[in-house]
Amino acid sequence: MIYFISDLHLEEDRPDITGAFLYFMDWVESKADTLYILGDFFESWIGDDEDTVLQVLIKQRLKKFTASGKKLYFMHGNRDFLVGQLFSEQTGAQLLEDPCVVNLNGVDTLLMHGDSLCTADIGYMKFRATIRNPSFLEPFLKRPIEERKITAQQLRAMSQANNQSKDMEIMDVTPEEIPKVLAQHDVDTLIHGHTHRPAVHNLTVNDQKAQRIVLGDWDKEIWYLEIDQAGKQHLKTMPFPVDPTS
Repeated sequence: MIYFISDLHLEEDRPDITGAFLYFMDWVESKADTLYILGDFFESWIGDDEDTVLQVLIKQRLKKFTASGKKLYFMHGNRDFLVGQLFSEQTGAQLLEDPCVVNLNGVDTLLMHGDSLCTADIGYMKFRATIRNPSFLEPFLKRPIEERKITAQQLRAMSQANNQSKDMEIMDVTPEEIPKVLAQHDVDTLIHGHTHRPAVHNLTVNDQKAQRIVLGDWDKEIWYLEIDQAGKQHLKTMPFPVDPTS
């Protein structure tokens, strides 16, 4: 069985989500052959050299999963695009490019985090290009951790302030981008997160049936996509555990 999750936004201030993730991992470990994490797994990631109590806990749980022979794939989101090679080594996760095409039980499928599809949000697209530019990243990663934390908090505050004045539709995927990326990668199935609008969209692209599966965020419940051995896809939820620390 293949599973997909995204948009947990793990952080110290949300122990309920951390507890839900640990609960999910205990539940899924006996079922999954492969787990894909499609970005915004962490609320913030300022470099692999940071090693908070939460980060250590999560990395150890992921390592337990891969040490049991399971496959783990990690794609960057807009919150955790600085996850790097050290994280990969510590967890056993294989880092994926965004976008990338993978074969899922015989079906070529396009995987993305999803933020690059929000092209109508011109301000965000400019911001995205700036903070991912090596001219910004290289000096940023050389700064002390505490300075990086402050910068990350400032950037997040700016982003939140800007989003308050935007129409929700602008921050969603631009519909015209979907057939474009499907045709570009010669596939008819796309799986992504980012928008926090979980749904299965059945489409027609170039007279062919196509599908866009949007993963859900974990603010109030656990969202995951399950693909069984027959290739059938099931977008599902489950409640957070009653005791998130259990």
